[in-house]
Amino acid sequence: MIDNLPNLVAFAGVVSAGSLSAAAREMDMSLAVISKRLAQLEESLGVRLIQRTTRRQTLTEEGALFHQQVLRILAEVEQAETLMSGRRDVVSGVLRVSAPGAIGRQWIAPIMADFQRLHPQLTVQLELTDVVVDLLDSGLDMAVRFGSLADSSMIARPLAPNYRVLVAAPAYVSQYGMPQQPAELTRHRCILIGDQPRAEWRFEGEESVTVRVTGALITNDGAAAHAWALHGVGIGVKSIWDVGDDIAAGRLVRILPAHSMPAAPLHALYPHNRHLAPRVRGFIDYLRERLRDAYRWGQA
Repeated sequence: MIDNLPNLVAFAGVVSAGSLSAAAREMDMSLAVISKRLAQLEESLGVRLIQRTTRRQTLTEEGALFHQQVLRILAEVEQAETLMSGRRDVVSGVLRVSAPGAIGRQWIAPIMADFQRLHPQLTVQLELTDVVVDLLDSGLDMAVRFGSLADSSMIARPLAPNYRVLVAAPAYVSQYGMPQQPAELTRHRCILIGDQPRAEWRFEGEESVTVRVTGALITNDGAAAHAWALHGVGIGVKSIWDVGDDIAAGRLVRILPAHSMPAAPLHALYPHNRHLAPRVRGFIDYLRERLRDAYRWGQA
């Protein structure tokens, strides 16, 4: 029936105007188009809707019955359009977001709470995980992630700068010394995130260097890795968002600051869709503004 909507509109216009030519003038369409749409509608229904002569037109019995239903259908379509038009700028419904644990707790959760306070009709749901989640399978609206986009079925919108740093507590440096070159990391106690005992840490510069390190401490949780670094038991790789304030306060120190690691800017990821719900579009804009205002750690 949706395919027939223009024909229904033409039919209602002809009945209202009293003739095809009058309907064509009122609807700013050619007489040929109006006539064709009416003929297509009658052919699809298999009945004559309007009896036409050179002087007048009258509705058939089937046409009169159908006209009543058409008016109801067009009224409901107009009501639906009005409803959606009103909702285009209304932030409501349920906003489901995935984010890494550490930045999710420290940054995303408070920002989501403030966004919900601004939009009381909205319900927010935050899923914290360091595992990459399939948005389509999980029913999530969007995800906050570090680094570049690997999935071409998603759209990535940059949120804020970010870079990774090697950090350790001053107590660790006092006990085990400060590495001077990336290769020396193989002799240090390294904190790894994941489930593997080894990892490759890559450094950029005039020449790219990759060091294969062995984990003395391994965890699947970024917050646990952060806690171990603060506790002085090893060297870990963390986002500047997670440890920037610890470095500024002296709780952690940067290891090999002259050797930068690959940048991993924050992105908002969402399914490839032309029409974002207002709650998603609005939250991405709000999140981007808040994160950029909060960023204070310069370049790597």
